[in-house]
Amino acid sequence: MENKYLSGLGNHFSSEARPGALPLDQNSPQKAPLGLYAEQLSGSAFTVARHNNLYSWLYRIRPSAMHKAFKPLSDLTKKTLFKPQHSNPNQMRWNALPSLNGNFIEGLRTVCGTGSGHEQRGLHIHLYSFNKDMEQKYMMNADGDFMLIPQSGTLHIKTEFGSLEAEPGEIAVVPRGIKFQVNALKNEACRGYVGENFGAPFRLPELGPIGANGLAHRRHFLSPVAAFEDQEGSFELIGKFNGELWSAELGHSPLDVVAWHGTYVPFKYDLRKFNTINTVSFDHPDPSIFTVLTSGSDTPGVANVDFAIFPPRWMVAENTFRPPYFHRNCMSEYMGLIYGEYDAKTEGGFVPGGGSLHNFFSAHGPDAGTFENASSGEQKPHKITDTMAFMFESRSAYLVTDFAMQNGFLQNDYQNCWQGFKKHFK
Repeated sequence: MENKYLSGLGNHFSSEARPGALPLDQNSPQKAPLGLYAEQLSGSAFTVARHNNLYSWLYRIRPSAMHKAFKPLSDLTKKTLFKPQHSNPNQMRWNALPSLNGNFIEGLRTVCGTGSGHEQRGLHIHLYSFNKDMEQKYMMNADGDFMLIPQSGTLHIKTEFGSLEAEPGEIAVVPRGIKFQVNALKNEACRGYVGENFGAPFRLPELGPIGANGLAHRRHFLSPVAAFEDQEGSFELIGKFNGELWSAELGHSPLDVVAWHGTYVPFKYDLRKFNTINTVSFDHPDPSIFTVLTSGSDTPGVANVDFAIFPPRWMVAENTFRPPYFHRNCMSEYMGLIYGEYDAKTEGGFVPGGGSLHNFFSAHGPDAGTFENASSGEQKPHKITDTMAFMFESRSAYLVTDFAMQNGFLQNDYQNCWQGFKKHFK
């Protein structure tokens, strides 16, 4: 593990795949040794505060500008990336995406979203399903960061900085503008979720009274060590720009970075290492205590996007209803299930690979069967096991795509799970 990844989030890292590829004088990063080209990749404006400044210096075999002109891939854009355009106040729930034939890009399908890369705010939520490698095709997303959430199959993510592997229970983030390729590690079909963040880069949330420890710890975030491809031939770079896909021809692999240093890097995180905070007296703390990463907005305390998880944990509160409480929220919530069963939806319907959407002030909570069982059962301490659900929470309403409204994918009977509540008032 020590030779495969670098540990930490927000650190200034340096890595070289060949000894001597990094300049010895770090005050002169533009003097590239070994005949390499120096190139700066900026993930933030040059003049932002030092602690928010994101950049990396790349020492590559050929400069990134060395490609043919980009040409639009209109058919592929229409096939994969759908424009969220339908406003819907209803609680919505979807089945898992069926198995699709093709590579990662061909297997993307957009479900819902808010904002855009043009606006530099919001989030789009895609599903992916693929069974083929990208081979000599690579991708670069100029619109936003890609958070990859595997649900089945282990991903092998090759980037300009090196490689990441991510299995179900882990996430991987490829920041905006970085070239990458997504394949299956073990030649298997893969399925999962993608959160495309157009706003501020994801960072750890502030801990406040929690103190120095708890939730996700920066040391558990892993970034790749330098690795490069020195290959010539016929290659394709697929760029995502302003919601459209474009293609450029290259005569070499774009993953030809021999060494790098900086703060703007791809990373992975094992969700099972999340240190869950919960009550040991009574009642539920707000679900914000499950936040792994956050993308801030221009309003203090209000997120562009929060990424939260609901992992295995002990429930020990006294005189307290165990499942999540009924809720109406000024934030909009998209939820997905990686594996297991979500404790508020034990009657079925919320399946691994599927998802649900509760836009702002859309009432939601446990289904009728879960409520009755939890209300009549003994409230002794118990542990929720073998589960991993996640949530993308946004300040804005999510619009849904035409694809998301299809019969057989959209569960038209979702509201039925709340119709069986009995009147207990006397």
